[in-house]
Amino acid sequence: MNEQSPHTPSRRKVLRTTAAAAGTGLGIGALGSVTAEAAAAAPAAAPSTAAAAPRRKGATMAGVPFAGRSTVRVGLIGLGNRGGSMIGLYLALPWVRVVAVCDPVREKAERAAAKVVAAGQPAPAVYTHGEDDYENLCARSDVDFVHVATPWDSHFPIARAAMLAGKHVGVECPVAMRLDELWELVDLSEQTRRHCMQLENCCYGRNEMRVLRMAHAGKFGRLLHGAGAYNHDLRALMFSPTYYEGPWRRRWHTQLRGDLYPNHGFGPVANYMDVNRGDRAVSISSFGTPALGLAEYREEHMPPGDPSWKESYIGSDRTISLVQTAKGRVIRLEHDVSTPHPYSRINSLGGTRGVFEDYPERIYLEPDHKDDRWGDFAAYAGEFDHWLWKEHANPPGGHGGMDYIMVYRLMQCMQLGLPPDFDVYDAATWTAPVPLSNASIKANGAPQEIPDFTRGEWRKARSGVDSVKPA
Repeated sequence: MNEQSPHTPSRRKVLRTTAAAAGTGLGIGALGSVTAEAAAAAPAAAPSTAAAAPRRKGATMAGVPFAGRSTVRVGLIGLGNRGGSMIGLYLALPWVRVVAVCDPVREKAERAAAKVVAAGQPAPAVYTHGEDDYENLCARSDVDFVHVATPWDSHFPIARAAMLAGKHVGVECPVAMRLDELWELVDLSEQTRRHCMQLENCCYGRNEMRVLRMAHAGKFGRLLHGAGAYNHDLRALMFSPTYYEGPWRRRWHTQLRGDLYPNHGFGPVANYMDVNRGDRAVSISSFGTPALGLAEYREEHMPPGDPSWKESYIGSDRTISLVQTAKGRVIRLEHDVSTPHPYSRINSLGGTRGVFEDYPERIYLEPDHKDDRWGDFAAYAGEFDHWLWKEHANPPGGHGGMDYIMVYRLMQCMQLGLPPDFDVYDAATWTAPVPLSNASIKANGAPQEIPDFTRGEWRKARSGVDSVKPA
């Protein structure tokens, strides 16, 4: 969508009028802390988090199925790089109809509408009248699901509007930027009985789904530790005048010092460890390096007088966080988009019987391997590849096919009336490191408590991404 600062009035007027509805008082400065020792010693109680959780205003959404329907009608909001690339995946599914598209940049919306017509579907409704026209799309009676692919600061108000209008909503990462916003999304999902999901495509990567099934089969023994990251050199893209619609993503590095994009690393490892399904994330401690990379890149590549010279970067070039779970496990998260390095999400899992590490993929399990030599991860494909990857061996779309697998599975759950593979509690948990890592870095690494967004439901085992193929 159009260029946005984190302080854009049209966005913040929504936040000011809705933040109080969460009723939590859980601003970053108000958070308590919990030590790893305390979490491991009394995993079931987690008393300070229980005290911090606001009173539930509706029933839990954990395990709640969609209402089945023969056709799933979709509206897409935000049609830039991400939204524009996703529309074709919906059009590839015969039981899905794209009925509405929205972007304040008319050319982007019209290109998306043309794709719908070219696919043989009726022309969708087009919403291009300003940054708030998404409200009119959400108000339509013929939309079942809203896909949000806009700049980060608009994710929360759009997800909120969608649920209040009776729509299920999927949001690109991260789902929101503040803790009170995360609580309000949880409350709204429970009150409206509509699912709000983080569209975390990395949970559907082939390697991630294979490791997940191996973990659940006990191949790693008792799980101990994992790691995930978003280490991706984005300097050229963040300074590009055309790649993003304005400098909104770069400007977040002038606002927060923490992990701005934890979901790609956190989501898969949380799935391995059944976070919110038998375990939960209890606390996070974060540390950040100086912010030097973006300024150095600007000095070498941007001409004098470019608007970026007015920016002062405070976002740590590399943020490293340690998340403790209620069962005493440790998850390491990393974020670095400001320095030169090859792409890596780390994607590691270790237990009492061995370890997997990605980038490059390698595995060491007892008794399969010995002499401290890495084994061949591909040898486990036949037995442990997820049924989705066996059914769709060469999926279309970007990111190695994980985007298509995600869309296919979500739309399948909506059509068949199944619970989604992950829900608003996962969205809130996987996004909580955004504000909490910032708070921890400000407090010299002091642990920050991760709220129990499930309000105790995490103790109950339930299915997730490691799903059974529907009959």
